[in-house]
Amino acid sequence: MSTSLAPPASTRPTLSAAQIRNRAAFRNLTLWTLQGWVAMFFAAAGYAKLTESISNLTALMNWPGMVSESLVRGIGIVEIVLALGMIAPLLSWKLGRWPLLVSAVGLVMLEATMLAVHAIGLDLGLALTNVLLLAITIPVYLGRRVSR
Repeated sequence: MSTSLAPPASTRPTLSAAQIRNRAAFRNLTLWTLQGWVAMFFAAAGYAKLTESISNLTALMNWPGMVSESLVRGIGIVEIVLALGMIAPLLSWKLGRWPLLVSAVGLVMLEATMLAVHAIGLDLGLALTNVLLLAITIPVYLGRRVSR
């Protein structure tokens, strides 16, 4: 006996062209909202890493006290560049999606690395923040990589 929750293919309603357009518009708006959140977070985080003293950053997170100041500042620059890449298609449609996709992959790699760093350093709040950022950035990448 089959226990499928989906209705049989023959009873699924077909969508009108207007419904398809509405779903595509909603999906696009959702992805742009998520991209904006990710871009704002990383622009702010990068700015803080560039402008705050290492002692202030160490008070917020453990790892800046364990690495060189240039590494902390370099990560700040990378975060700002990747944040700009997330919104680059808004700035110029001529660029296409490639800056967004490259930035999304870069941010996923950065988030995964920092998740491990924070988890090893027992900064559980920051580790959970990286889990949330991954949960936002991965769907953006997956949603934008599909050709239209």
